[in-house]
Amino acid sequence: MSADDGSDKYPEESGRRRFVKGVVGGATLVGVGGVGVAGVNSATSSSGAGGGTTQSWAIENTGGPAPRGMPMIPIEVDDSGNLRGVWPEVQEVNQGGLTVQIAETENYKGSGTTYTQEWFQYCGVESYTGLQPTYESDNLFRVSSNPAYSWQGEAYEEGDPLNIDDFGDYETWNNEFGTPQGKPATATWRSQGAESTIPVQVIRSKTVERLVSGEGEISDAARSWLQAATDQGVVAWLNKCTHFCCVPGWKQTADAAKFGDADEVYCQCHQSLYDPFSVVQTLFTARPRPQ
Repeated sequence: MSADDGSDKYPEESGRRRFVKGVVGGATLVGVGGVGVAGVNSATSSSGAGGGTTQSWAIENTGGPAPRGMPMIPIEVDDSGNLRGVWPEVQEVNQGGLTVQIAETENYKGSGTTYTQEWFQYCGVESYTGLQPTYESDNLFRVSSNPAYSWQGEAYEEGDPLNIDDFGDYETWNNEFGTPQGKPATATWRSQGAESTIPVQVIRSKTVERLVSGEGEISDAARSWLQAATDQGVVAWLNKCTHFCCVPGWKQTADAAKFGDADEVYCQCHQSLYDPFSVVQTLFTARPRPQ
């Protein structure tokens, strides 16, 4: 449970993992996959009002106890070069006789994917101010007071937006962990003026560019999503481990190599691993939104 949640009023996610094949809940799931990987993974738990079964695109969980991948955040580079996480379209719907506001975009940029706020409704994040559909935000990825990478401390002040120009050396950047595969950054999203911050991990990589352009073993559905959700080789996700809600890191510690791969996203708490360049579709039960 997230430290920001502070209560047990939302149902806990189960630690069980099941692999979904064929028909699930009356809807047939198409096969999807990442680099050399195909499949849909799922965590089960009880549903509640405002939550329920949802599918999201995620970076794949490849090891450790985490039940599924971490959900991706579609990004755009604006005219000033700033990186912006796209928020779904806010609309009013009738649920149980009540008119409520939700954030949801069907067929996001022609990808065939319904992108919704429910992707981020786990680990207590569903109660964060920034997940309210109408929370006023410019949606820029902004540097926190304690960024994970030294280059960020040299390039930015707290609150500055990440800018594509500062990733110019992404083809050669590397620290002492792993091999050069891109340039990372940490940031917060939809968190200005809020007590609870939404942590984000970002990578600009030639691998992402190659996948988008048609190279690599990846399903058509996954490629279509990447083409819609990335910009100039930048990929981003909500950086909350789906196991016990810790904040993982890519190339932040040498311990990653001890538990699988120095080039994967590693959670120090319980050694879960994620592949930032393997995109999978996950099926899980989003927690209910606060009433």
